[in-house]
Amino acid sequence: MTELLPTPRARRRRVAKAAAVLVAIAAVGIGAVFGSRLGSDPTLVESPLIGRPAPAVTLPLLEGPGEVSLPALRGQIVVVNFWASWCVACRGEHPALTGAARQYQDAGVTFVGVDYQDSTTSATAFLDELGRGGSNYHYVTDPGSSAALEFGLFGVPETFIIDRSGTVAAKITGGTTYPLLTGALDAVIAGRQPAGQTGGPVQPSPDTPAVAGR
Repeated sequence: MTELLPTPRARRRRVAKAAAVLVAIAAVGIGAVFGSRLGSDPTLVESPLIGRPAPAVTLPLLEGPGEVSLPALRGQIVVVNFWASWCVACRGEHPALTGAARQYQDAGVTFVGVDYQDSTTSATAFLDELGRGGSNYHYVTDPGSSAALEFGLFGVPETFIIDRSGTVAAKITGGTTYPLLTGALDAVIAGRQPAGQTGGPVQPSPDTPAVAGR
């Protein structure tokens, strides 16, 4: 009996079916990879600074003479927030920061707002419009972005919480919220390490679109 060879059209159909099967297998594999990550908390991020001594920076005050030294604040819990007047998310998180500063004023918590790659005029206008924190909230500048380099800043806003021993206990990347910030502070006050959390995107520099923080 003579064996009939497949026609060119039949061969093309077989190749198409085989390709479809391979695509389906690849899709299942990719889905399995992503599916295996769904159980992890997408808000938790790592920072090499967590668990290490905070950078020993001293920065000039934004308004008036004087400076703020992080080593001099040892013994207090310190919230270091990098912000800028050109930062969209900084505007949104500002009430949470000033509100938390007032809430924890008698709990030995100090806030340091580091103005990043900004002009003094613009930064002051930002605070004039949105308001300042209480007596435990200090606004400083960062000449040459030295503090930003020490903290490994990716963009603004980013917030670091330093415990009473001077160790970085937590990092919030992106715009924080009042519940997020106060929850992290409560954990640090209780002696726990809340680790890093993502509040939202950050802006690396002026006129740069917001991007997801690391």
